[in-house]
Order: sequence, then C-alpha cells, then structure tokens
Amino acid sequence: MRQLPLAKRGERLSVLCLGAHSDDIEIGAGGTMLRLISEGVLLDVHWCVLSAPGVRAREASDSALAFLDGAASHKIELAEFEDSYFPSQTREIKQWLTALRDRISPDVIFTHARDDAHQDHREVNRLTTNIFRNHLVLEYEIPKWDGDLSQHNTYVPLTTAIMDRKVELLLKHFGTQRSKDWFDELTFKGLARLRGMECRAEERFAEAFTSRKLALAIG
Repeated sequence: MRQLPLAKRGERLSVLCLGAHSDDIEIGAGGTMLRLISEGVLLDVHWCVLSAPGVRAREASDSALAFLDGAASHKIELAEFEDSYFPSQTREIKQWLTALRDRISPDVIFTHARDDAHQDHREVNRLTTNIFRNHLVLEYEIPKWDGDLSQHNTYVPLTTAIMDRKVELLLKHFGTQRSKDWFDELTFKGLARLRGMECRAEERFAEAFTSRKLALAIG
C-alpha cells in the first residue's frame, strides 16, 4: 500500500490532541506521537484533556510528558468537565474548544471517533468537527467493554519497539486504570496487531484512524 507522508524528517508539524479522559489520547494515538518524534519530525503539540480531576490530572500530565519526550514543543492543558456527563455540558465545552481554536491552528487534529459508544467521546468528536472545520481531523479508537470497534480508513504503522514503548508508558502512568480487566498489554497489542494486519504493516502493528475529509496535493 502506498504511504502518504504526514510529515518528513526535519519538517515542522503542529498537532492538536483532544481526549475526553486522561488516558484516551495515549491509547488512541500514543504510538503515532512516538513514531513522529522518533522519525525526526519537529512536532509542536497541543495536548488537551477535558476531564482530569484529582489524581487523574497527575496521571494525565506525567503521561503526556513521557509520550512527548523529544517533541520540538508542547503545551498540556487539563480541564475539569464532569466525567460521563459531557452531553449536558455541550455549551461550556464548545466555548472552551472555540477559545482554543482562536489561539491555535494545527496542521492535524487527533480526536475521538464519531461512533464511539462512550457519550463523552462522541460529544468531543461532534464538537471538534463542528468547531475545527478547516483542518485535517483523524479520529482514533478506544477499545472498551461496549464492543464498538469499527472499520477505519487511515493507518499509521508502528515498529515493535514503539509498540512496546506505548504499552510500557500506558501501564506505568495509569495506575488508576490497571484494575480494569481490559487495560493490559494483550488488549493494546492485540488491537494494534489487527490494525497492522489490515494495512500490512512491516512490523505487524499499527494505529487506525478515520478521516472524513482529506485534500491531496498534486505537484
């Protein structure tokens, strides 16, 4: 499969990562961040978690710093919207994201999937695509009990070393989640192996995304 470069070594790429909860960005796009940095892309990252109360704020901050180690620049923002009730906070979240849009104009945005079974995730996607209308948006996936995994159309192959690093950081930084029976190495590697098979990744692993609109440059 022909691979279209998101950015080349030495090029700057500004990225906005949006996650409803503290571990969402890392699970959905953490490997992609690690690969971009390892490939020498000059990554300028704005990393936003919309619900990170209490100890989860520390987890979110420490994990983001670890995943973004080596990035050209980064800014981490943690909000305190109420977990599990994002649809009832639409107005406030939209105002927060609109203010963010007025400050930054990223090259690419990573956000939740439109058909995610979690109501907070769906609301973040709905507002992202409503507010950031002139941007490349890549929707990532989060495995969960609901069984909502679906077909995707965009892939980022990962090396075995990067996949191992992603899992290592997830298990290290999110102690509050380790009691959940799905939050383990088998889940993360199993999903990445499936996505790697779908795109025939050279080292077998990949992260998958959905792109609703994509403009191709010719010449």
